[in-house]
Amino acid sequence: MNRKLDGTFFEFHHHNTLEGKYWNPQIDQFTAENWREKVRGISSLGMEYIVLMATALYDKCYFKSSVFPFADIPCIDPIEELLQEADNCNIKVFLGNGFYGDWTKANQNITSKEVINRSFKAMEELATLYAHHKSFYGWYFPDETCIILRYSKEFMNYVNLCSARCHLLTPDKKTLIAPYGTNLVMANSKFIRQLTELDVDFIAYQDEVGVRKTKVDRTKRLFEKLRKAHDKAGRSELWADIELFDFEGMVYKSALLPTSFQRIQKQIENVAPYADKILGYQYLGLMNPPDSKSFAGHNDSTILYEDYKNYIEK
Repeated sequence: MNRKLDGTFFEFHHHNTLEGKYWNPQIDQFTAENWREKVRGISSLGMEYIVLMATALYDKCYFKSSVFPFADIPCIDPIEELLQEADNCNIKVFLGNGFYGDWTKANQNITSKEVINRSFKAMEELATLYAHHKSFYGWYFPDETCIILRYSKEFMNYVNLCSARCHLLTPDKKTLIAPYGTNLVMANSKFIRQLTELDVDFIAYQDEVGVRKTKVDRTKRLFEKLRKAHDKAGRSELWADIELFDFEGMVYKSALLPTSFQRIQKQIENVAPYADKILGYQYLGLMNPPDSKSFAGHNDSTILYEDYKNYIEK
């Protein structure tokens, strides 16, 4: 059987409105059943993980919270719908503890006591509301910064601080980060030492193909050296976060489109020998069953869905 995607990122609204041109208008109107159908679609492709990017965005929460007002959406509790359907489908869900500051200012968010305390308060409320779900598997820290040779001191402190709070609130839950700058990593002894000091269960490195920072043919070598570093560190699992999109125009300043399955197949093959799990960014908006009653995304998303489905069924 072909190596497949083990999971996908997920969102209730795409944070970059230019990028989300083809699905934000639709998902902004989603009902509870629409969200449940999306979870069932993910499950039908054999994925076992969902990473919810954000539990808050633009100073609004996607749950009833004292931190921000509730988002202006039809579904009264989208996180509950996500987790309930994930319970039914035996999917493991990571809840993002962001964005409780301006998502465009990650470096500020990871050092701001105000933003971090706001996210910690939200985490307490999220744990109270949703920790009983068997699908609530762990936490994801979405305020990422670029790895420039190695992790910054500020990011190391931020991740370890968040992990400590997660262990206190929910001792049984796992932790995940998905850093970028994969093409800049210098996997030397200093980087390996950082891996031993970083308190996180899974590190899903972005392959950066969709954002045009890395050529497809280079990702094999990048993940091979990361594998060696992780084996030497002996702590966090090495996951891959492969990008399933192209840009309609300029990077970060135009709509995301589903890329060709041929490219994705090569991305999967390149990281498969080295990654413990492979996540895709993302099913929502980029893959749609042709008969979906909750269609959201570019029309070509049906092509990618069918091509990928045929691939995993071989």
